[in-house]
Amino acid sequence: MSGIGGSEFILICLIGLLILGPERLPRVARQVGAWVGKARQLTRSLQRQLEEELDTKKNFGFDPKDFSAEKLLAPREDDTFSPLHKEEDEDDEDDEDEAPTKRE
Repeated sequence: MSGIGGSEFILICLIGLLILGPERLPRVARQVGAWVGKARQLTRSLQRQLEEELDTKKNFGFDPKDFSAEKLLAPREDDTFSPLHKEEDEDDEDDEDEAPTKRE
């Protein structure tokens, strides 16, 4: 869970007993335990809130896994910035450019 083995825990307890003494060690251990519990509760709450906020299917009505890059980037008929319309626009611009230059 926290990456501390049994021997390390015993060593930490002995060091705490030497530094704090037998009177203050239980009180300090309770306080540290309460802080750790509050920190875990806070992280679980934040994680739950983030998951709810990022739930696009519930919030926006679609699942992003349903879309692929090819589908999203494919040109459409109704898209004026699509490469399909680019050729038509270039032809129109060429006609406009040629008309003023032909003065005979």
